[in-house]
Amino acid sequence: MKRKDIISITGDLASGQSTVSKMLAEDLNYTLYRNGVYCRELAVKNGMSITEFGEYIKEHPEVDMQIEKSATEYAKTHNNIVIDAKMGWYAVPDSFKVYLKVNIDIAAQRAFADPNRKRSENLPTLEAQKEDMIRRSKNDLNRYFNLYGVRRDDMSNYDFVLNTDNLNPEEVLNKIKEEYEKWKEN
Repeated sequence: MKRKDIISITGDLASGQSTVSKMLAEDLNYTLYRNGVYCRELAVKNGMSITEFGEYIKEHPEVDMQIEKSATEYAKTHNNIVIDAKMGWYAVPDSFKVYLKVNIDIAAQRAFADPNRKRSENLPTLEAQKEDMIRRSKNDLNRYFNLYGVRRDDMSNYDFVLNTDNLNPEEVLNKIKEEYEKWKEN
């Protein structure tokens, strides 16, 4: 049975996933559950960049599994949730599963200009940002496949896929809400 009260949002790096997840939770008066914030805090706490932390958890799969399991456990005891997590769709498979896509050049520009990212990925140039994001994406995809046997980049895993290249956050929010309403009716 589908959980009509849970939306899981994932996407490419700097696709707007976190921004839109927060906006969506506020708009729907849902609780926001974020795995990414937890990962970034763990990275900073351990004196690592977010990319280094991703490589660390590749060697420590129990940490990765603990992070992903936390979303599953949270969904068991809560209603009306927006899950902002790279593997949220997998952790809560009966949710409305959204994937946000973005061109890597646009993503790198967004990430490089974002002051909130500087604590965990302070890179000197736009090109370094792009290279780091490509490496991180590849590492993440390999890790998810090796740990969980799934391809996060297989768009058939999702109920709704949206390219955010030329959309502002409000437009993305409205498109997700529109598709969510359709999905709930089916």
